[in-house]
Amino acid sequence: MILIADTRLRLIAALAVIVVVSQLESLTVAAIAAAAAGLLAVAAGLDARLWRRLVHVETFVVLLVVTLPFAIAGAPLLTLGPLTASVEGVMRAGLVALKVSASVLILMAFLGSVEPARIGTALHALKLPKPLVRVFMLTVRYLSLIGDEARRLHDAMRARAFAPRSNRHTWQSYGYLIGMLLVRALERARRVEEAMACRGYTGRFAHATLAAPATRDWLVLAGLAALSLLMFLMDRL
Repeated sequence: MILIADTRLRLIAALAVIVVVSQLESLTVAAIAAAAAGLLAVAAGLDARLWRRLVHVETFVVLLVVTLPFAIAGAPLLTLGPLTASVEGVMRAGLVALKVSASVLILMAFLGSVEPARIGTALHALKLPKPLVRVFMLTVRYLSLIGDEARRLHDAMRARAFAPRSNRHTWQSYGYLIGMLLVRALERARRVEEAMACRGYTGRFAHATLAAPATRDWLVLAGLAALSLLMFLMDRL
């Protein structure tokens, strides 16, 4: 199910909702926001690849939930040797975890199925600075190429019987890997620059002209804005 078809309004909606979510202070309202974001992500019909990315984010969230209670002073809840977890720390960790999860789910729901090139075109249509749009487009285009290069270098190390361990040789080998990857990325960047110059590149990408958003998209955006405002007011009551 696609709530908003226009990519520009998707970007605006995602940014607006995330800004509101980031300002929440109530654990209950943050839980409601996370649940609603989860429903939106499920309704968007995202593929398994995007859900696997969510697992990576939640791994960081779990680490935050485990460590943050011991870093905030307050009423003692649990003592482990010299460390004491506080009730306030647990509440803060839960709030941050819910807000982070809600924000990631919102991004997945609105932008997870959008091709990066369309996002770049939408950013250009929203009159964002042209250098920022160019950097975004080039990063998206060549990040996968650099990733492929890193995998080839790693496969070459494995072909030479490299087995990672927690020792000096392993860290030195990874240092060489990163250095070689940077050198090859620089070489590829130079070749790409020369190829683009040969094709008449003058510092601007050709972007398609986008049609005006449909009335339905504007109505959905207005509804999301109203719900976000209501959620913010509930949080402040």
